[in-house]
Amino acid sequence: MIRVELVRQARRKRTWLALLAVVIVPIIIVTALAINGPPRPEPGEGPFLLDVATRSGINFALFALVATSQFLLVVVVALFAGDSLPSEASWGSLRYLLTRPVARSRLLTTKLSVASMYALAAVALVPVVSVVVGTMAFGWSGTVTPLGSQLDTGSSLARLLAATVYVAWDMATVVAIAFLLSTTTDAPLGAVGGAVIVIVVSEILDAITALGVVRYALPTHYWLSWTAMLEPAGNTAEMARGALQTAVYTAVALGVAWWWFGRKDVLS
Repeated sequence: MIRVELVRQARRKRTWLALLAVVIVPIIIVTALAINGPPRPEPGEGPFLLDVATRSGINFALFALVATSQFLLVVVVALFAGDSLPSEASWGSLRYLLTRPVARSRLLTTKLSVASMYALAAVALVPVVSVVVGTMAFGWSGTVTPLGSQLDTGSSLARLLAATVYVAWDMATVVAIAFLLSTTTDAPLGAVGGAVIVIVVSEILDAITALGVVRYALPTHYWLSWTAMLEPAGNTAEMARGALQTAVYTAVALGVAWWWFGRKDVLS
């Protein structure tokens, strides 16, 4: 059943358009940086990954992860997870599926598994494409961190891999929220847009320091904590907290999705 769903989703235009966007954006960014160079930091501003994005292909890939994980990947991942069930309802095939000997839990597991696979593919495309185009534009070498530390190539690749895995795990929250909303509506735009709104609001609130410790409970608070490991003695404690928080949000959202869909009257 998973194989059938994988093929079915692969034949949809929105799947390829979403993945194409993930490929094109790093190309656009690297072209702009190659032509204009990184912007000069304003007085009083701290160092950022953007400041060293042109130092190597790996540097650019790390910056691309930061740039895309804040919105682009959120939209793409929410599209894969939020569109799966409502699209069946809008086509009028959801009730037909459930009249066959297919348990609701199995249907949800299949839809979630396939959505997660495509979401993981989207996240993985960012560093892969970015390393390729970044190396073509800026060369191949180890990472130069925003604070000026030098990392050898092997260590740089290991940290890029760890950062990619962490970003992919962050996206599990988006998958879970979008999937939960998909069980409550027959409109794909409602599920996808609702998940994106939740994440964007979380990012806005997280930027308001006056909220104090309340920000620590927001689902996006620890999303960029992986950047701390770029220093030789980087602190990964916040990454651990972020990973645990993601696990909690994901488990709760998916639990509610299973409970809701199990008791829902499917009329579409």
